Amino acid sequence: MSQSPSQAQKTAPEKSRPWLFRTYAGHSTAAASNALYRDNLAKGQTGLSVAFDLPTQTGYDSDHVLSRGEVGKVGVPVGHLGDMRALFDQIPLEQMNTSMTINATAPWLLALYIAAAEEQGADVSKLQGTVQNDLIKEYLSRGTYITAPEPSLRMITDVAAYTREHLPKWNPMNVCSYHLQEAGATPEEELSFALATAIAVLDDLKEKVPADAFPVMVGRISFFVNAGIRFVTEMCKMRAFVELWDEITHERYGVEDPKFRRFRYGVQVNSLGLTEQQPENNVYRILIEMLAVTLSKNARARAVQLPAWNEALGLPRSWDQQWSLRMQQILAYETDLLEYDDLFDENPAVERKVAALKEGTRAELAQIESLGGAVGAIEYMKSRLVDSNAARIGRIEAGETTVVGVNRWTEGAESPLTAGDGAIMVVDEAAEADQISRLETWRAGRNPAVVKAALADLRSAALNGTNIMGPSIAAAKAGVTTGEWGEMLREAFGQYRGPTGVSKHPSNQTEGLDELRARVDAVSDKLGRRMKLVMAKPGLDGHSNGAEQISARARDCGIDITYEGIRMTPAEIAECAKRQNADVIGVSILSGSHLPLIEELQSELNQCGLKDTPLVVGGIIPDLDIVKLKNSGISNIYTPKDFELNHIIGDLIGLVENGQ
Repeated sequence: MSQSPSQAQKTAPEKSRPWLFRTYAGHSTAAASNALYRDNLAKGQTGLSVAFDLPTQTGYDSDHVLSRGEVGKVGVPVGHLGDMRALFDQIPLEQMNTSMTINATAPWLLALYIAAAEEQGADVSKLQGTVQNDLIKEYLSRGTYITAPEPSLRMITDVAAYTREHLPKWNPMNVCSYHLQEAGATPEEELSFALATAIAVLDDLKEKVPADAFPVMVGRISFFVNAGIRFVTEMCKMRAFVELWDEITHERYGVEDPKFRRFRYGVQVNSLGLTEQQPENNVYRILIEMLAVTLSKNARARAVQLPAWNEALGLPRSWDQQWSLRMQQILAYETDLLEYDDLFDENPAVERKVAALKEGTRAELAQIESLGGAVGAIEYMKSRLVDSNAARIGRIEAGETTVVGVNRWTEGAESPLTAGDGAIMVVDEAAEADQISRLETWRAGRNPAVVKAALADLRSAALNGTNIMGPSIAAAKAGVTTGEWGEMLREAFGQYRGPTGVSKHPSNQTEGLDELRARVDAVSDKLGRRMKLVMAKPGLDGHSNGAEQISARARDCGIDITYEGIRMTPAEIAECAKRQNADVIGVSILSGSHLPLIEELQSELNQCGLKDTPLVVGGIIPDLDIVKLKNSGISNIYTPKDFELNHIIGDLIGLVENGQ
């Protein structure tokens, strides 16, 4: 006899709640991003994940010299309360769970968010969401810091202490290991560097909150992780994260309640492995990587945001983001995944791998602790990441690591998904001018005396140790801009330039470089000195992996390299090239701002008498822009498909050989 519908319903297994579905999004202007958010919410997205542009992330206004070409490119520009108001127009913040990927300016963006929510009439104590607020990984892998580590750590815990009192449902910090893996971290490095960061934050926070409130604050610390293509290892990494966090919070901090020791994390799966070649294959990569953070119930992500298949080519369109959202919905609602307990408990292979990861992580944590914790070990951790990334690239070059469509099975039909106009989204070039115009209007409409007083209060709080959040909220309401807030920090705490992780001294990894080294020796003999490469990162883009790896490989080939790190103006790059007597200049730009920045750099080089010095550009550069750059006189252009470093170094040597 068949069951009745009601009987079948009673015997059906109880499903777990799905994770939050997010799409990391924001571009051009607050109004354009607001339309995108409302469209995504209508399609079934259950939380917002806001991407901010680089000027907003680094505390500059849209009209600052370093902001040229960067406005609205990798996220939404938010320069003041008016922009935040427009960003969330018709989106009730009291009902929303909002993740803001913001670090150096996290206190400021949270202040603007609170002010906008109050304008909506929201009960601030009910606001739910997260600010990433992880400055330590910025020194290691992303580069959007404003000031030095010590005051940055202080502001992380200022945010946490403030939310304890006023936003009890808010996650004040999202320890971000995502960019560590993007910078080449091994699983053990990703685990240990992230956990060391959390320890540094909790050690500082313990002094700022009452003892009886501390366990609750431990429970509000969340993590944001990466999941790569080796999904068994990645799944085991997440189980190791869960177990190690439980161990640390219990043994180091004495947290007794298991719910406050729970490892809570969101995830965006790996973007580093997305390929420009055969980009349609990225759909499979994204799906497989999502499995690592969803299959194991005991280590399942609380929120998932997926990149789009074409992010190695440029900005994804709304349709591309929809495709990634549907991937999550199909797994959560069409499959039976959420009906079962953990699928991997008592699996001997999984238990062995988790144990090995934990052992390696504990050893790395001990090394970091011996160097003074995460803050004291920044230079050590940065150098480890550069070395690990070099080893990763070396394995791909040697074919030890297979990347389909890149170093195996490279022949294939042209993808129809990339054909025709509009295959990728391009930010309207007028958006920057529009943003600057509205910024000028905003400044003109303020009360100068009120703004001046608010900035004075901010500076005083920064210098005397007062929690930065209260004065930041007051400044937001007074009409202070993002650049003014950032400049206050730079004045109070001083400018800071983080370590590059690239030593001037050659490594021992010179196997297979004999031919290149001989060519460098020959060209250097003709020059009467070592061949000189100046590598640079113009603008605000802090993704420095490419610049670091080119510099390190060139160094190991015997080239005299100069790489001074991120965030240089075109004028500073030209001056450095002239001072160093560069034979070739390389610049790396991944933010999409290559056209205006290269145009300005070429002008500066001409003024310095370096018009004939070969200029080489690398980045995520669409085909049409490649044509424009070539026509402007750029010697060579490299995109993510150009993964063979030896080939690139050979080209650089050839430019100098042919120019003699």
